[in-house]
Amino acid sequence: MNTNISVEESTAPVEIFRTDYEPLPHAVTKINMDFNLNDRKTIVTSELTIQPNKLYKGNSKDLPLDGEEKIVKLLSLSMNGKDLKEGDDFTLAPGKLVIKNPPAGAVLKTVVELVPEDNFKLSGLYKTGPMYCTQCEAMGFRRITYYPDRPDNMAIFEKVRLEADKKAYPVLLANGNMIDNGDLDGGRHYATWTDPFPKPSYLFCCVAGDLGKIHDTYTTMSGRKVDLQVFSESHNVHKLDYAMESLKNSMKWDEDRFGLEYDLDLYNIVAVDSFNMGAMENKGLNVFNTAYVLADKDTATDSDFERVEGVIGHEYFHNWTGNRVTCRDWFQLTLKEGLTVFRDQEFSGDMNSKAVKRIEDVRALRGGQFAEDAGPMSHPIRPNSYISMDNFYTATVYNKGAEVIRMYQTLLSVEGFRKGMDLYFERHDGSAVTCDDFLAAMADANGADLSQFSLWYFTNGTPVVTYDAKYENGTFTLLLTQKSKSDKPLHIPISVGLLDKASGEEVVPTKVLNLKEMTQEFKFDGLKGEVVPSILREFSAPIKLISASGKEDEEALAYLAARDTDGFNKWEASQKLFTSLIFQAKDGGMTEKTYGYVKEAFGRTLTNKESKDYSIIAYALIMPTQNTLAELVDVVDPVAIHKARGAVKKRLARDFATELKERYDELTAAMEGAEFKVDSESIGRRRLRNVCLGYLCEIYETPEEQKVASEIAMAHFKNASGMTDKAAALGALASMDGEGATARDEALEIFYNDAAGDFLVLNKWFTIQAMADLPDALDRVKKLKEHPDFTLKNPNRCRSLVRAFTANVAFHDESGAGYAFLREVLEELDTLNPQISSRMAGALISWKKYNEKRGLVMKAELQKLADMKPISADLFEIVSRGLK
Repeated sequence: MNTNISVEESTAPVEIFRTDYEPLPHAVTKINMDFNLNDRKTIVTSELTIQPNKLYKGNSKDLPLDGEEKIVKLLSLSMNGKDLKEGDDFTLAPGKLVIKNPPAGAVLKTVVELVPEDNFKLSGLYKTGPMYCTQCEAMGFRRITYYPDRPDNMAIFEKVRLEADKKAYPVLLANGNMIDNGDLDGGRHYATWTDPFPKPSYLFCCVAGDLGKIHDTYTTMSGRKVDLQVFSESHNVHKLDYAMESLKNSMKWDEDRFGLEYDLDLYNIVAVDSFNMGAMENKGLNVFNTAYVLADKDTATDSDFERVEGVIGHEYFHNWTGNRVTCRDWFQLTLKEGLTVFRDQEFSGDMNSKAVKRIEDVRALRGGQFAEDAGPMSHPIRPNSYISMDNFYTATVYNKGAEVIRMYQTLLSVEGFRKGMDLYFERHDGSAVTCDDFLAAMADANGADLSQFSLWYFTNGTPVVTYDAKYENGTFTLLLTQKSKSDKPLHIPISVGLLDKASGEEVVPTKVLNLKEMTQEFKFDGLKGEVVPSILREFSAPIKLISASGKEDEEALAYLAARDTDGFNKWEASQKLFTSLIFQAKDGGMTEKTYGYVKEAFGRTLTNKESKDYSIIAYALIMPTQNTLAELVDVVDPVAIHKARGAVKKRLARDFATELKERYDELTAAMEGAEFKVDSESIGRRRLRNVCLGYLCEIYETPEEQKVASEIAMAHFKNASGMTDKAAALGALASMDGEGATARDEALEIFYNDAAGDFLVLNKWFTIQAMADLPDALDRVKKLKEHPDFTLKNPNRCRSLVRAFTANVAFHDESGAGYAFLREVLEELDTLNPQISSRMAGALISWKKYNEKRGLVMKAELQKLADMKPISADLFEIVSRGLK
């Protein structure tokens, strides 16, 4: 055994380009692995079967293997039973082990040593709480062993053997099906797993721990019985039932909607406290951040329940869109993520309310992805280059990618989209492919020309479409003009409906207009009278839609807010009215005309007792988010926007004080004694009641009013039927000062004590305080950072305080103290977990959008980060893009 293999010092970060892709000269077609898990010393033995790659057209005869030398200590290296000599048979350099000219069918054996307990990056094999766990996407497998760690190398993981102390780690899991297990001397035991489906290394997973579980079964549409197991730490097992229910619903939905059936005998899910991502779709063994799998009424809000359902579905749907068919290279990430986000959105819409789900998804897109499109991290859904691939798990790749997939369905119909999916799997099952392959399947299955549509994969930024309309002699003419960062016009589907202005009748049902030119005219003939257009129904494309005049027709918006038959555009009209009023308040004062339109829409919505879609009513009463408003101006003044938004909310609250209290009391009475349910009607009732509470807590200026507001919120808090109402009340109380301060502090103490150390509940406690609208918010956050329950080593806890604070207007205080605080945290965090530090640095990189004073302070903090030595490749990429 060679124990003196040396590695040169690591080199500087390198930019990788999509156009540089080249297949490997050789491929690993089969691998066997043995994990000998011991405290502070884990030995991983791997046997790789190597074959020439038929896709390779170059001249090299060598096989490069990836490995992170600071994590993976190479102990020995042999081929076909013969020790290899450095220089003659292989070379070892930073990040690479190159095997020289391996013969076809050769078996390469590596033995490496790891210390998972020291792996705070949570990438590769690491120790968290009572378990060992892996996370290999995007490039974590190279932190476990030397291997071609890229998605186009798909191999059969024939046998994966895990060995550990039985008392400390009674559960041993890996991908696929278990084929052997047993006890060993010294109190140890083992389990051997096999996965019959070829997969890239990023889908490898193993877990060893002291875990509890729940078990169920599912019978597939072909009659196969599948065992389902959901694992967590034993004290959290009672919170797993909703995840199991969501999994079974996902399996049934995928069969019904796409004809896709699960393919193994076993499906395992493991909940992990320390996890960089939301969840990971490893074949047959999904690992989840606990925030997306644990849920009961006392610890999870309705939004938590909805996220659990959506993420459980997302990872299950990856079994086909990501696992059976995967990405050729990481630039194609949206091929699996955009497609699977679309699938989980459709699933959640079918399980609950499609209109509500569409509103929630568009709010998230505008609040996050539009800002990304407008900043230095702007990139197409298929990026052109990266330094650290971890930085491109972005809202653009995921959320905008899902919108691009949705446009396929809008253009081709639901039936046409299904035909394209069927052909995609028929052609590519078991393969690593590209976005172009997906587009070709959609086009060929439908006989459609999608060549112009392919520009969405190359174009960054948010396209803007302006509209101009006129009615004359029974003909309505709509003129659309597009502007984007593409040299050529994009193919943009614009869904339009027309409502008769006099009767409110929908005289032209939803029709998809294909905008394929820079400027294009569309005519609707045979109309009996003037019409009001409802444009971009269901948000049919990820664009900004604006009037050619530069000003919205508020009368038309009020009309649509009252009468539109499209649920999304009905909501959208009220949002545009809110927006107009907020910006008027910011720029000097609200006009009574605009306020009259808003007041009419608000009052009509609030007093609507006929509709049972309470969530739609609630969302119609909620004003646009701070982030959404910021995307509508060239120079952002976050404090001014915050004050203007608050002024509008306060005025509405005071004008509708009686109606708000009446609706609040009605909902309270209807919910008293009712069984707690997580269905769309029950969620909607709680959502609307909490929106009313939020407005009622705005009606205070005098000490007497402050006292009344705090009493309402405290009663809501103490009588809460579950975490949804409790967190909403605490959120209102946390921002109270003056006469409300006593109630605020009492509620925070009660909430903390009631949490009894529950990790996810304490995350809410930190977040609510980080978001509090108080003059000393930063001082409070700094104090919380030193709290015994806070740690930067856990991504969820870090996000719950630090990232949450970056969404607080106090972060943007012109003194720059908030920016300096974040920079100081990032300096500390980058040494622990570069993935998390780089993602949080995104709060600083859009400095050019702010006024000169704020912008220069943000830029100075970025420069201090850039000057750090050392700095991770992850953070370096974000900071350097921000400074350009």
